[in-house]
Amino acid sequence: MSRLPSATAATSYQREWFATLHQRAAAGEPVALVNADAPQEILRALDIPYVVNQWWASVCASRGRAAAGLDELRRRGYPTDHEQYNTLSLGSTFDSGAPWGGLPPISFVLAETTGDALRKIGEVWQREHGARFLAFERTVAPMREPVWWERIEDDWEALVGPARIDLMTAELTAAVEQLEHATGRRFDTAQLARVMTLVNEQQLANRAARDLIARTVPAPVSIVDTIPSVMIPQWHRGTDWAVEAAQRFHREVYDRATAGVAACSDEQIRLMWIGTGLWHDLGLYEWVQERFGAVFVWSMYLAIAADGYIRHGSDPIRTLAGRFAAFPDLINAPPWASEWYAKEARHNQIDGAVHFAGTDRRGVYFVDRALERAGVPVLRVGGDSADDREFSDGDLRRALETFVRTRVEPLAAARRSSEAP
Repeated sequence: MSRLPSATAATSYQREWFATLHQRAAAGEPVALVNADAPQEILRALDIPYVVNQWWASVCASRGRAAAGLDELRRRGYPTDHEQYNTLSLGSTFDSGAPWGGLPPISFVLAETTGDALRKIGEVWQREHGARFLAFERTVAPMREPVWWERIEDDWEALVGPARIDLMTAELTAAVEQLEHATGRRFDTAQLARVMTLVNEQQLANRAARDLIARTVPAPVSIVDTIPSVMIPQWHRGTDWAVEAAQRFHREVYDRATAGVAACSDEQIRLMWIGTGLWHDLGLYEWVQERFGAVFVWSMYLAIAADGYIRHGSDPIRTLAGRFAAFPDLINAPPWASEWYAKEARHNQIDGAVHFAGTDRRGVYFVDRALERAGVPVLRVGGDSADDREFSDGDLRRALETFVRTRVEPLAAARRSSEAP
């Protein structure tokens, strides 16, 4: 199957960028490791290069180095049966066979303490490599607001709550001061404002692509393309390149939809993949497509880019806090997450969902229940996307085949019959 040029270009750019990152580190520049749900924008404004923890874990897993990295952690006395996706980057620093020459030396680690383990992971980075750990507290939503996507761009202060915004604003300010002191660089509020503007522009292009895919049958692309086309630019958000990459991706989706080009010309079923990608077995998505005419048209990566990032405000630091103070709620916590997934299923004309719940069970039941109530059957899959040791050969494919044949195909056939003239 041919790849979108935007996906190929993004992957090539990332390889070149990573090589440059090693050069910057060799020249003495500090490098940060930052979690996907942490405010990377302050690093962008300070021109501190960074690697996204979960992206690097996906690279290690997709190249067969997950087991090696996790085994290295186990030899050092650390647990390897929990939070593998968040610890694999640390394990890779002890793996002589890590991809792309491995991570450069890490000076800072930024993470929101979404679970108890994440604080410990940050402390281990300090102990093992001397990296300074900058933590952001995980707060809890004080109100029910299941339809958050209709308000959050402009009304984030009221929606998230002033107390949560105040705390993250204070934490961001403190983190900036520590980074300034450690690096000798000076933070420019105007530069952060420009970064925030570019992020909004990038996500508008992603929203246009998401909506176009949602309404186009058969789907012009599958998540095999949308994940790299969206997520690699996402790790460079706040840059001109990321905006151009997102706009290029949208143009390609538009051109394919206009020309009637489909990811699967005989599309019978539209699926959504909830959770992180199955990095060690990306061929699974194409296998389902070839075997059943079932296309994974939806992943959270494009969808949350479309709905979850755009913020408008006059104070860039406080607006950035408004982006991240409640970010885990949007994709994990009921009723915020559960209603959003159900909305996305309806919007994208989804026939069935595979919920790769991993080891994180927060809100999983409520998400699955909301989808089932919306008429979308769900197959829940366990395991960790960074640990292929948890998957037996063929088990997932057999489970998928049973799910599609017994639950999804009958509903999809009935829907097509009812829509026929």
